[in-house]
Amino acid sequence: MLVYEFKVKASKAQLRAIDEGIRICQFIRNKCLRYWLDAPREEKVDRYTLNKYTKVLAEDPEYPFTAALNSMARQASAERAWASISRFYDNCKKKVKGKKGFPRFKKNCRSVEYKTSGWKLSDDRKYLTITDKTGIGRLKLVGTRDLHFYQQSQIKRIRLVRRADGYYAQFGIDVERRENVKQTNRQIGLDVGLNHFYTDSDGDQVDNPRFLRKSERKLKRLQRRLSKCEKGSQNRKKAQQRLGRQHLKVSRQRKDFAVKLARCVMKSNDFVAIEDLNVRGLVKNHRLAKSISDAGWTIFRKWLEYFANLFGRELVAINPSFTSQDCSCCGARVKKSLSTRTHVCSCGTVLDRDWNAAINILIKALDSVGHTRIS
Repeated sequence: MLVYEFKVKASKAQLRAIDEGIRICQFIRNKCLRYWLDAPREEKVDRYTLNKYTKVLAEDPEYPFTAALNSMARQASAERAWASISRFYDNCKKKVKGKKGFPRFKKNCRSVEYKTSGWKLSDDRKYLTITDKTGIGRLKLVGTRDLHFYQQSQIKRIRLVRRADGYYAQFGIDVERRENVKQTNRQIGLDVGLNHFYTDSDGDQVDNPRFLRKSERKLKRLQRRLSKCEKGSQNRKKAQQRLGRQHLKVSRQRKDFAVKLARCVMKSNDFVAIEDLNVRGLVKNHRLAKSISDAGWTIFRKWLEYFANLFGRELVAINPSFTSQDCSCCGARVKKSLSTRTHVCSCGTVLDRDWNAAINILIKALDSVGHTRIS
């Protein structure tokens, strides 16, 4: 599914209506979660049960405001609740270590979602009209994407999102995207790190951009200004917006870097091997947590997986155990601390620590899938 995003231009009254729709969406999600928690054990609560419960809420005279939201938008809110519940069940079945992600009540939702009804696109595809009783009305779409390539029946989801710098409309389009690219007959292993973003098995390195570290001084200044403002004042709201926009900028920089780099890696290689890192466990190290989060390894891996599917490439994630300790030449285990950045083996191999690990990652990945080395 493709997701196209447009910025929304609307009046203040329309923006207030979008905010009200988001609040209704949050209310319905939380009520569905409460229904699941309070249901007796003998009653089976599933996705369809929660969808039916949204109709009960809309007809309840105690909550008349829920009827303003489109029926499918109410169901989409129930599906959000069920997504968190099913994820909790799956983690319990898989016996995930640590917290299982028990569903929580939301108090700061930022979007309202419509499915195949409750909205209408203009003929020129430049205006979106929300047709339910929330009062949102006609919204102007600002962006470079062209929706004329797709039929309206292909648009399965529309989401109105509130961010620090404005409101956006996202279109979920049901289309399978594939790109035909030439075979490169190249294979590569990637070792991600903090000194460099990654080192590949050819010895090439990509610098770590450290977007958060570069913006940290400005973020701290904005945070101090926010803390000095009186709670509930207009100045505090403005300070919150300035701080939110700066955090949003850092997030977008990190995503842009990951997308472009992942596309380049997957387009240039037929076979890519990476580490199957437990980033959630790594950030428990409080000395390195900020640097690990700033690196954005998780989002980089997600985009590698996306482009591997898009280009028809092969991506393999392997267990990273001892990839830095084992010699890539003779296989001997050379123990070293994290501060030791050079691998020196008795067989005469002298390599950068990360380069040695990247070669080991590629070797383990090729062994795991039964590949022979591509010449």
